Amino acid sequence: MKKIIMAMAMMLSMGAGEAMAQKNAALENILTRTSVRSYTEQPVEPAKVELLLRAGMAAPTAMNKQPWHFVVLDTREALDRLVSANPRAGMLKQAPLAIVVCGDMTKALEGKAREYWIQDCSAATENILLAAHALGLGAVWTGTYPIEDRVKATTEALSLPEHIIPLCTIVIGYPKGDAQPKDKWKPENVSYGKFGGKK
Repeated sequence: MKKIIMAMAMMLSMGAGEAMAQKNAALENILTRTSVRSYTEQPVEPAKVELLLRAGMAAPTAMNKQPWHFVVLDTREALDRLVSANPRAGMLKQAPLAIVVCGDMTKALEGKAREYWIQDCSAATENILLAAHALGLGAVWTGTYPIEDRVKATTEALSLPEHIIPLCTIVIGYPKGDAQPKDKWKPENVSYGKFGGKK
């Protein structure tokens, strides 16, 4: 997989100059990120936590509404409270950090466009996942919304007010073991010009 990524990076940079070569670091980060579900006991440094949050807040957002709120769980007590609420989230039992990405409905658009909060918070989630990988951390996206019992349990465990809806929990830590990225490239999932159109 790494050979494929490096070959792609070289192809992209051929004749494109130094600016393109620097951007290849971003592409490599995207292409080598993978879900990590097992962590060491090493805590995540506060400076890295802030970088993760800054990355999340740098995400694109409809009309720049930024309808998100992030709940940081960085103590064993807080993490265990969420484990109790969601026993299926076994990864939280060993992780030193989790960030619950929530939608703040007081900042969301109105009417049918209100649901854009899901896209905005999803973009923030992906930014955090990529930032974690770039910082040498491992992370995994665990879904909450729209599963009602998960939303209710998370809301109660974190004392969330009515206008804050938990979208997901990102479980984060220093990776234990060597998780390898999957090659997800499938040309059959691409059409050109119209559905089913070939290049």
